[in-house]
Amino acid sequence: MSTYTIGIAGNPNCGKTTTFNALTGAHQHVANWPGVTVEKKIGHLTRNGDSLEVVDLPGTYSLTAYTQEELVARNFLVDERPEAVIDVMNADALERNLYLAVQIMELGVPLVLGLNMMDEVRKNGKTIDSARLAALTGCAVVETVARNAHGTDELLKASVSLAAERRGEWKPLHISYGPDLDPVLARMTALIEESAFLTDRVPARWTGIKYLERDEDVIVKGRMADTAVSDRLEAMAREVAEHMQKTLKAQPDALIADYRYGFIAGIIKDVVTYPLLDEDRISRSDQMDKVLTHTLLGPLIMIAIVYLIYKVTFTVGEIPMGWLESLFGVIGDAASNALPDGHLRSLIVSGIIDGVGGVLGFVPLIIFMFLMISALEDSGYIARMAYMLDRVFKIFGLHGTSVLPFIVSGGIAGGCAVPGVMAARTLRSPKEKLATLFVAPYMTCGAKVPVFLMLAAAFFPAHAATVMLAITLGAWCMALLVARALRSTVIRGECTPFVMELPPYRMPTLRGVLIHTWERTWEYVKKAGTVILGISILIWAMMTFPQLPADRVAHYEALRQAAQTEEAAADIANAESEEAMLNTVAGRIGAALEPLTKHAGFNWRTNIALTGGFAAKEVIVSTLGTAYSMGDVDPEDAEPLSERLLADPAFTAASAVALIIFTMLYAPCFVTVVTMARESSWRWAAFSVVGSTTLAFVMAVIGYHVTRAFL
Repeated sequence: MSTYTIGIAGNPNCGKTTTFNALTGAHQHVANWPGVTVEKKIGHLTRNGDSLEVVDLPGTYSLTAYTQEELVARNFLVDERPEAVIDVMNADALERNLYLAVQIMELGVPLVLGLNMMDEVRKNGKTIDSARLAALTGCAVVETVARNAHGTDELLKASVSLAAERRGEWKPLHISYGPDLDPVLARMTALIEESAFLTDRVPARWTGIKYLERDEDVIVKGRMADTAVSDRLEAMAREVAEHMQKTLKAQPDALIADYRYGFIAGIIKDVVTYPLLDEDRISRSDQMDKVLTHTLLGPLIMIAIVYLIYKVTFTVGEIPMGWLESLFGVIGDAASNALPDGHLRSLIVSGIIDGVGGVLGFVPLIIFMFLMISALEDSGYIARMAYMLDRVFKIFGLHGTSVLPFIVSGGIAGGCAVPGVMAARTLRSPKEKLATLFVAPYMTCGAKVPVFLMLAAAFFPAHAATVMLAITLGAWCMALLVARALRSTVIRGECTPFVMELPPYRMPTLRGVLIHTWERTWEYVKKAGTVILGISILIWAMMTFPQLPADRVAHYEALRQAAQTEEAAADIANAESEEAMLNTVAGRIGAALEPLTKHAGFNWRTNIALTGGFAAKEVIVSTLGTAYSMGDVDPEDAEPLSERLLADPAFTAASAVALIIFTMLYAPCFVTVVTMARESSWRWAAFSVVGSTTLAFVMAVIGYHVTRAFL
């Protein structure tokens, strides 16, 4: 019995992760979106008595460490030294996909070429001579259609056979890089071998190539290993670079890429046969793109699709949402009837059942939204959205790939910032990723929607739909403007080129869409629901304790007994409830903040609700309802809350506008902050909390006073 490690490499969107799933049975998210896999995934299986560890590497176009994905993939090959690597390639774009394969071959790693999407090749009338390709490259070649698991078993068999044959031996490919580079590369190789410089890790000639390409990661490691040798290699690389600039007006890395593509072109000419077709023949995907990515029609169609997702999510999702609300209402009533009046019943009903129900009530919306987004991803359309919006996003220092985090976070109202922040993994540039992480939570997530709906219906009933549209568009505008400010100050840097492979349109499979929807929905329930349960209990405690002192309770009891009418008794009860609320931890916090927040039109009750919103935006409405009802009205009853807000002379339409702006922009919820820290750092997450809240307050003050001036 032998144990082998097999890596799976490939360009983004080549079917690499689908192949990994077919080989290992792993159920991880697969999207028709370049760069979705940013961490290696591991699967274990046994084949003919051999124990196999299969590692899914990040999708990458090359092994030159310009991006995090390239560095992770290369470090795995160099440090882990797998017994074999499968390079999954989009066979319909073989020339582009062979570039990564050539770099792996130059490293010398035992390699199997998986020609995926062969169904697309045949559909387009092309033929690929796999046997000839194997002879020219020296690699085993297997034809596959990973989405149907065709050929994947043969791919694994070839990999295990190669691993057993080579036993970890590396055989580097040597490509000539022309009369300008070959002589200096030979001298560099001799120096590296003579000094045993990094030769325990990688081939000597490969190290020389990396110095010519000015690969910062290799150069840093070289300086740490032997400064003197590294200095000589850097000097040789600089000398030839200066010579080439004078004679060819080119740099060594560009010339190396040219020769690699020349090597690939020779292979392609020998193994690929193209159909004899009219020059004006356009593939089905190209025909669709003429309309769907048209300069004018494309954006209009995109907006229509986004609106359709918005409409279907709320129209269809409203029915199961009502079922869930009724279910939790029944559970709450049962608990109220079964438990005696007191803190225990209040904790279970208000703290636990209402807290969990408030979160899970949005699950139907999440399901329908992710169902449609997953279908768009798997169809290939999301990549087109990024392509169309890249030009706009670049103006604001972002990347076209930032579109997906925006949409998932609530760019289509009803999203969730947690998976939206996680979707920022697709960004290659760390600086563009930080900017996207900061502003993606501004989108209109499902937790904010009830706040906006309540305020729009209460204060702008004749224009509620217009207000909701303005809020959605306003969130996008603020996100782009803040991103531009960040990219001009805190995280300066050039925008990275937007290189995206537009995959062919494919009909999503029902099984794939359902799996993706389930995984994302479960992630929402698991990460948000459990945390918010604890938060709801904490908020309940903060709004319950400490209670009024005994002498104040006795004082109000005496007043009630002396009351002449039921109306007077009700006024006394409300006064007692208000004092009791102000005496709690939450009440004291709200009152302490009022001297500052009054400039935005917020009173102590609003402050309590917004304080709870730091933990979870879902609790803003229920907390505001509790603060206004003083225990006499069900805090989940939206209509009485609207009436109470309208009846409060201190809470005006200007206050509503300010509250909308503040809720839109202020700190992400606790779960999002934790996710943001995991994707970047706790320092950046803290900066997001403080920076966004400060911006939100300033904009709320401006919105409050501007609205007062015009209304």
